[in-house]
Amino acid sequence: MRVLIVDDDTFICRLLERQLKSLGLTNVIACDRARIAVEHLEQGPAEVDLILCDLQMPEMDGIEFIRHLVHLGYRGALVLVSGEDERILQSAERLAQAHRLWVLGTLFKPVSNEQLQKLLDQSVANAIPPMDTDAHSYDADELASGIAAGQLVNHYQPKVDLHTARIIGVESLVRWQHPQDGLVYPDRFIDLAEDSGLIEPLMRSVLRNALRDTRHWHDAGLSLQVAVNVSMDNLQVLSFPDFVEQEARIAGVPLFSLILEVTESHLMKNRQAALDILTRLRLKRIGLSIDDFGTGHSSLTQLRDIPFNELKIDRSFVHGAWQDSALGSILDASLGMARKLGMKTVAEGIEDRADWDYLRAAGCDVAQGWFIAKAMPARALPAWLTGWEQRRSELA
Repeated sequence: MRVLIVDDDTFICRLLERQLKSLGLTNVIACDRARIAVEHLEQGPAEVDLILCDLQMPEMDGIEFIRHLVHLGYRGALVLVSGEDERILQSAERLAQAHRLWVLGTLFKPVSNEQLQKLLDQSVANAIPPMDTDAHSYDADELASGIAAGQLVNHYQPKVDLHTARIIGVESLVRWQHPQDGLVYPDRFIDLAEDSGLIEPLMRSVLRNALRDTRHWHDAGLSLQVAVNVSMDNLQVLSFPDFVEQEARIAGVPLFSLILEVTESHLMKNRQAALDILTRLRLKRIGLSIDDFGTGHSSLTQLRDIPFNELKIDRSFVHGAWQDSALGSILDASLGMARKLGMKTVAEGIEDRADWDYLRAAGCDVAQGWFIAKAMPARALPAWLTGWEQRRSELA
């Protein structure tokens, strides 16, 4: 592994170099100026596998250095090392991640051998995230044909009660079963659907599939709720509540078994229509969840004005909150507010046992995330549930 250290403190450079060599890494270059490091990388960014970078440096600070890494197309791992305030370090980490750099983590000075070893183990265990540069791009006609041909399929991610560990429902997540490309994830076609006016037929397909699968589960003795994401276009059509009611009746699914998830930023575009439609949906006893809570611009206004009965906390505030005081404070405040408003709380992005234990102790109601299960086809749910029942005793 080829390592580049960037720190204006020559003592820190020498110390990190010795520590890395003691861990078996001998191909180490240290630069006491970020500008020199950039010049080295310009000769070939692929020649460096790991960069340890300070934030507070003269001439060019760590944030400016990150910009250069993006411009150079650096694909190796990055570790941010600093003695700065924890929140500054976290902001720098999120900036690098937003630029799609591979951030192994952050370290506070002084750095121990154990901390370095842990990050190095991660760099070996995890492959560098691939750049999907050859991915096929789709046009509106192709997507419209796929919708008409029934190529859109639902996968379902389980939602479980944090206190009993029993499954209570699923979230429906759309996939495109493309005849040539196989299973295509929504990040490849949702923007296209929104830009080309196809989000409305897409959502209707997702809803019908979700109701059909829910009826099958009910017939098999699984009394589950199903959550479906709602588009902005749906919140502009005043007859939408009647359409949902009709589709549920055709499928034979009670309306209280359906939850519609609304991303809070979607409510800003046509407030009057959204209030009309969402209030009528609640009158029909359909559940309303405010999705990705905390990522929009007017969350409190939405909670005040719209009869949501579920608050879904975005994964960016959930995973790792047990070790991040800022995230923990935001999470606790969100849960407390929801309790006072009589709303059920759902935490998405629970990825490990530490997340589970923290959210359970914090009083969250429902958990969703890879620690429980990834999204799966409807037919796979019964088999997963059998395995989950064996884990329940460890978690409840």
